[in-house]
Amino acid sequence: MISAPSGAGKTTFVRRLLRSVPGLGFSVSHTTRRPRPGEKNGREYFFVSRPVFERMVAHGEFVEWAEVYGRFYGTSWKSLCEAQATGHDVLLDIDVQGHRQVRRRLPEAVSVFLLPPSFAELERRLRRRQSGAAAPAGETERRLAAARREIRHWREYDFLIVNDKIASADRALKAVVMAARSRRVIQEVRAREIVKTFGG
Repeated sequence: MISAPSGAGKTTFVRRLLRSVPGLGFSVSHTTRRPRPGEKNGREYFFVSRPVFERMVAHGEFVEWAEVYGRFYGTSWKSLCEAQATGHDVLLDIDVQGHRQVRRRLPEAVSVFLLPPSFAELERRLRRRQSGAAAPAGETERRLAAARREIRHWREYDFLIVNDKIASADRALKAVVMAARSRRVIQEVRAREIVKTFGG
């Protein structure tokens, strides 16, 4: 699982990880927001109506879900199981609310919080990003206010990575994935088979 305040670079790092780390799958989330130019249903998100999303919530179809900036986002059990069925590790791109829910339901999951180097730098990135888009009035301020709330949850994560330099943050994130794959809980079946060869 990877979480970060808006503007910290999470989407960029998720894409880089998926391109460069073998055996890593991505669980596509559902959302009630409209597709952005170039986005495809089932690739970036499953785009659904609010009534459909609410029906899925009522039927317990989500591992986690949350309302973010007035829109719903959620990871369905079906999407997660389909990603796991490929035999790959599964990457979840979720906010702090979703992280808490997944942590309760899948306590063995590894989590990373991506930090900007400072509030001032995060504000600069968000304003630069919004300057080229037709963003609603006050959108940057809303995202900065949300970032102040989200940043308080950094202690709930297993790993913290500061995105001050893309290359070093990218290496750190890959190192987390590789270390997670070597955890005893993951390697236990293989280890037992090896131990048997020692007569133990």
